[in-house]
Amino acid sequence: MPATAPDSVELAVVERNGFIESRHYGVAVVLAPDGSEKLALGDPSASFLPRSSMKPLQALACLSAGAELTGERLAISMASHSGTDRHVEVARGILQSVGLTEDDLGCPAAWPGDQKTRDEVVRDHGGPSPLRMNCSGKHATMLLTCVTNGWPTAGYLDPQHPLQVHIREVIERLVGERITTTAVDGCGAPVYALSLIGLARAIQRIGTASERSPFALHRSAGALVRAVRENPWVIDGPGLEDAVVIERLGVFSKKGAEGVQVMTAPDGTTVALKMLDGSNRAAHAVALRLLEQAGALEPSAVADTLAALPLSVLGGGQPVGVIRAVA
Repeated sequence: MPATAPDSVELAVVERNGFIESRHYGVAVVLAPDGSEKLALGDPSASFLPRSSMKPLQALACLSAGAELTGERLAISMASHSGTDRHVEVARGILQSVGLTEDDLGCPAAWPGDQKTRDEVVRDHGGPSPLRMNCSGKHATMLLTCVTNGWPTAGYLDPQHPLQVHIREVIERLVGERITTTAVDGCGAPVYALSLIGLARAIQRIGTASERSPFALHRSAGALVRAVRENPWVIDGPGLEDAVVIERLGVFSKKGAEGVQVMTAPDGTTVALKMLDGSNRAAHAVALRLLEQAGALEPSAVADTLAALPLSVLGGGQPVGVIRAVA
């Protein structure tokens, strides 16, 4: 069953001039490097839709089906990017490598999330494009996987398509749960209801994998993590939250819509959380504080990183408060 208010705890507050203006309740779980449950806040067995925090699992499934990607192209396979020209170039390169174009993408057309890029598109009399959509890298990777295996590219988002059947099977292996609920994500791809503890275990398996492993799936996971750490700007955009924490702290981080966040520290400690109200604004702050409390990140490094995130509450254009974790 999905988490409800009684299953959750207060994870963050919004403070304005010393007054608590808003409170964010949610569920979080922290896994120790050995995979044991170190801390649970609320009920981590409750099911939820991981949204884009599921992308590392989908990307790994595509790699296990023979998709060959490296560097920026590998990183964008699990990105929720801001639609800059650089992002478009990388996603288009994946499509061109197998003779496809943006017309083959099943994700909807969108304006760039990056304001500067959006302004430039408007000035150039351009419009929304599937390549600008934040999930275009994931979709390009799915199409690459279809061509690699001789699967039809038409209908590749159908849950019964061979690609999606394979992805679902790999996700079940990583999470250790049978999928019983399938929904449609904002980009049109299937998204599956999982438990928070199950997602945390899957992300930890990916985030701690070695490229020297004797197992192909682990080697692919290790390559995916390295690509993300070497190209953090690809994951969302320069200066955005996931890119900032990856670049500054070396964590493996992926946010998802509706208040979902997963993060693995270099030592393997992993946190997964879901805000019940669907807000993402405090998710990175909570995840970082939980990793700090677990001894996985240095307090000074966390403090410096939090200062670089958009956590200030403004009044008259000046900082008068802060969004902060209380867990």
